[in-house]
Amino acid sequence: MGITEVTQIAYGMYLAILSIMDIRVQRVPVLLVAVGGTAAAAVRICRQEVPLVLALGGAAIGVMFLVVSRGTREAFGYGDSLVILAMGLFLGFWNLLVVLTCAFLLSSLFAAASLLYKGMNKKVSYPFLPFLLISYCIWFWSGGS
Repeated sequence: MGITEVTQIAYGMYLAILSIMDIRVQRVPVLLVAVGGTAAAAVRICRQEVPLVLALGGAAIGVMFLVVSRGTREAFGYGDSLVILAMGLFLGFWNLLVVLTCAFLLSSLFAAASLLYKGMNKKVSYPFLPFLLISYCIWFWSGGS
């Protein structure tokens, strides 16, 4: 196991901690997102595991999510958007798109099942970071680089 895999596993553990916080208190500490995400991305970029242009492209997706968060008055939370921004720096543009696609698919399946089986209404919110974590793990276990 090389440094790349160790970094990716550590990032998964970092996402797990953020997911637990998101589930328990429905908040993600901005400082923890900033420090952890920046450190992880810096390692990947400095080791040239992610080309800078792809890392910046991934960050641009995160910035778009921040705009959506602001425009929807945090219907999609700032914390989620900041994690996506940091994840974009860490994974790069294309890998982030794969993880996000999977996360939104899992989230929509959860929402549909909740509406059908639990009788939840459309206005109920739920944390998004656990879906990012699951999607990241799927990406990692399927040989993500």
